[in-house]
Amino acid sequence: MAALTLPSPFAIPHSRFNEFLFASIGDGGNGMPLSVVSALARLEIDPWQEAARLAALPKALAASALDGLIRRLPAGGWDPADTGKIAARLIKLLPGADEAARPGAARSSQGKRGGLPTFVLLLVLTLAAAALVGTLVSTEQRWAHQGASTAISNGVRSPAQP
Repeated sequence: MAALTLPSPFAIPHSRFNEFLFASIGDGGNGMPLSVVSALARLEIDPWQEAARLAALPKALAASALDGLIRRLPAGGWDPADTGKIAARLIKLLPGADEAARPGAARSSQGKRGGLPTFVLLLVLTLAAAALVGTLVSTEQRWAHQGASTAISNGVRSPAQP
C-alpha cells in the first residue's frame, strides 16, 4: 500500500489568484523583483483577500485601487509616474467575472463541491430510514409477543391456540 503524502504546512495552496499574486511589480529597490504578494504583505494586507476584493471590482476601479497601494510602498525600482501602468498590467492577470461564467469552470467546481456531501447526505438518509424500519418491525413484534403472552397468562386462549 502506498503511503499518503501530506502537503507541507508552508506550501502555498493553488488559488485562482496565483498568477496575479506572484507577478512582479518591478524591482524592489534591492535588485530583487517585488511580487504583488510580497508588496501586499509589506502593507499588512492579506494578499488573497485583497486579490478577491480587486477581482470583484470593475477593472478601472481595481487598477486605481492597486495604483494607490503601489504608491504606498517604499521607493522601488520603478518610476512613481508609472504606477498606473504597472497596476493596469497587473489587474489584467486577475480572473474576471467571465471566468465563473465559463461552462467548464462551473461544472468542475460543482462536481468537486457537491459530489461528496450529496453522497454523504444520501448515505445518512438511507441509514436513518433503515433504522426507523428496523425499530418499527421490532416494536410490532414485541407488541404481538406481549399480547399473546398476556392472553395466555390470563387463561384466555386465542382462537388459533388449541
